[in-house]
Amino acid sequence: MSEEKVTQEYGAEQIQVLEGLEAVRKRPGMYIGSTSSSGLHHLVYEIVDNAIDEALAGYCKHITVTINPGDSITVTDDGRGIPVDIQPQTGRPALEVVYTVLHAGGKFGGGGYKVSGGLHGVGASVVNALSQWLQVRVHKNGSIYEMKFARGAITQEMRIVGTTDHTGTEVTFQPDPEMFDTLEYDYEILHERMREEAFLNAGLSITITDKRTEEGKTDSMCFEGGIREFVTWANRNKTAIHEDVIYISGSKGDASAEIAFQYNDGYNEFMMSFANDVRTPEGGMHETGFKTALTRVLNAYGEKNGIIKGGDKVSGEDCREGITAIISVKLTDAQFEGQTKAKLGNAYIRALVDQIVSDQLATYLEEHPQTAKIILEKAMMANRAREAARKARDTIRRKTGLESGQMPDKLQDCNERNPELCEIYIVEGDSAAGSAIQGRDSRFQAILAMWGKMLNVEKARADKIYGNDKLYPLIVALGAGIGDEFDLNKLRYHKIVIMADADVDGSHIRTLLLTFFFRFMRPLITNGNVYLAQPPLFKVSKGKKYKYAFDEPERDRYIAEFADADGSTAKVGVQRYKGLGEMSSEQLWETTMNPETRSMIRVEMEDAERADEIFTILMGDKVAPRKEFIEKNAKYVENLDV
Repeated sequence: MSEEKVTQEYGAEQIQVLEGLEAVRKRPGMYIGSTSSSGLHHLVYEIVDNAIDEALAGYCKHITVTINPGDSITVTDDGRGIPVDIQPQTGRPALEVVYTVLHAGGKFGGGGYKVSGGLHGVGASVVNALSQWLQVRVHKNGSIYEMKFARGAITQEMRIVGTTDHTGTEVTFQPDPEMFDTLEYDYEILHERMREEAFLNAGLSITITDKRTEEGKTDSMCFEGGIREFVTWANRNKTAIHEDVIYISGSKGDASAEIAFQYNDGYNEFMMSFANDVRTPEGGMHETGFKTALTRVLNAYGEKNGIIKGGDKVSGEDCREGITAIISVKLTDAQFEGQTKAKLGNAYIRALVDQIVSDQLATYLEEHPQTAKIILEKAMMANRAREAARKARDTIRRKTGLESGQMPDKLQDCNERNPELCEIYIVEGDSAAGSAIQGRDSRFQAILAMWGKMLNVEKARADKIYGNDKLYPLIVALGAGIGDEFDLNKLRYHKIVIMADADVDGSHIRTLLLTFFFRFMRPLITNGNVYLAQPPLFKVSKGKKYKYAFDEPERDRYIAEFADADGSTAKVGVQRYKGLGEMSSEQLWETTMNPETRSMIRVEMEDAERADEIFTILMGDKVAPRKEFIEKNAKYVENLDV
């Protein structure tokens, strides 16, 4: 048999050059993160960020964001208006260049902006490229200039359409259905983002309106106290342990920083950081500077005043237990990692934040000894709890033989040893666990039975976790540790599936487990390792035919499908599963565990702030916020078993 050699020429003709905005439409994720709901909302942020830049420059006092019927968006500001004169390099109107050319803008050192959130010059043009249509009107020089586009291409050249007595820019766009998985805007997501912007820009008024329903919604926000009010708002469902919000600010050259923080009686750290009003969820140099200075100043004050004795030190994590902090920096040459700006990389901003926190916090503590004592005592208590957790961990390791790899009694492990291929089902109750063990594919599916009342970890430290007979087997089984010791690389199963009954008790267990993962194993959620199983609620059958239904409309649809020709449903049987234990092992495998047929929900954390708030409300000490949350959301509850 002769060997046939196949060759593929690789020459210049294989090299593609994407012109204009074509690159954006080919690879939208590079510019807006994804084409999911988060990318859809990112379009609004890009346009609003341009208006915010005008506010930072001192020219804009009011911004409006409107969700129109059909989910188009209008953003209006009262800034200077986008330039409409001829841009020298291109010989085209500046307005056209801003919306059609990537990396074109007034933020590259040309003197248009000292401080800006949009530094790559791609925001407006990206939104244009990903919109089915876009219209921009500029109020400037006493005239209204208008220009229209479709999928990035010009459909109406810039022209004057009227006169005006003010300045500003109005942009309306319709996201392109060819580009996005969903076109429906979430009012609450946009509202939260606009509230953030209003907090970060003291005195700036932002109004958001939803016109998609007859009753509509409108919220106007303006916070003269800036980020101080932001901290108070973030702590509204928590109990602060000192009255004042500590505020620190300073500048050097063109860079400035402001920090506000307050401690509460909880055990969780909540920190949000911003650079030029752009959220940096992965932190960066400004966060590092704050954390370093905070730890150093608290230790120095504690030692000087005899609160920390005997050469002890409190760690950074101890110093931040129960803190709510907002860090906001403004700088001319912000270096973000990527267009979505998740992390700030400027090294000099770390030194600036470190310096102002070191100087001003030390002074504040000297002038407010009572507050200083409260904060230091909390840090010392956290330190003692950490030591207790270490001792508890070591004791349990000795007792359980953890180092030898002994697994919990309640764990039925799988045969596969590659974590990427393994999944573990956390199952409520022995009965359901028995069915799951019999029904599973033991090659790659492990089962861990949970029973009894689980610890609410919202108000618990690590030492309590290690001593808890419900949670410790789970920690051992997963193998990655908890808290500051957590190591994703040691995780034994890459799919962690919570499988609980579809009733009140099941919901409670799911919430307790998710609270535990959120507070002590957060990388599991951010990495997408946690899933919720979706067992069916009904089995609809007629003779040998049957179908599983996951909600009441689906049940009714199958009943109608199985009805006799005359419409009679007398021969149609409906079984309601009250719990997983009512299912046979075959049924459980078929409906909930078979990778080919099952339906699962991946737990994601798009917004850590919202997640933190909900967990605090539902699992914290304050009754009033929990009551309000339940009353507000009761209308969305389905399949409630009482």
